[in-house]
Amino acid sequence: MSSLSDRLKRITGQQRFVVARLMVQLTGAQTNPLLGTLNRVSGQAIEAENALEQLSEGLVDICQHLLQLQPYWQAAANEGDVVWDEGEASDYFNELFTDSAQRYLCQPQQVTDEDSDDDTLFLTPSENLVVIITLVGQGDIPDLETDLAEIDALNRGLKAVISLAYQDKLEAIQVHFSPARFGESLSADQVLENFPELIPL
Repeated sequence: MSSLSDRLKRITGQQRFVVARLMVQLTGAQTNPLLGTLNRVSGQAIEAENALEQLSEGLVDICQHLLQLQPYWQAAANEGDVVWDEGEASDYFNELFTDSAQRYLCQPQQVTDEDSDDDTLFLTPSENLVVIITLVGQGDIPDLETDLAEIDALNRGLKAVISLAYQDKLEAIQVHFSPARFGESLSADQVLENFPELIPL
């Protein structure tokens, strides 16, 4: 979208929305605790009265955890668009949401307060973990409006997501991950087959 078009839409008072989907593949047993964080955030969002607020807080935890696990990043991909209509943003978000939910092993388990984080120590970790973040943000978000299949760019992109959460500029959030259940495994061949857009970092 041209900068002239952007300026004209701002003059007429239209709101700018960025719809984005980020995918990150991680490898190694050290990523297993991240699966616990992902399941916890999903469970809390399901139980929360204000799911967007709860997911926004959880998204910060997830992105910070991903940043800490940078040495285990294997591949990444992103897609999205800038739209100027809330309904169009919602439709595109729902399209990406539906696609993400249908990906291999992306159906999470329900986590309860009785579940112990220590339980993860007794399960064989998956060889791979793919995290998918889909969101709608308000305004200009240059660090998400670029190719994130590069380590420095992905770093900036995840930090931009954290900033959006802190600034209450997220209109919609959804997080999917594969495998979504402890004990399930995602092989390298399954990653290639089910997440073909991932680009090695």
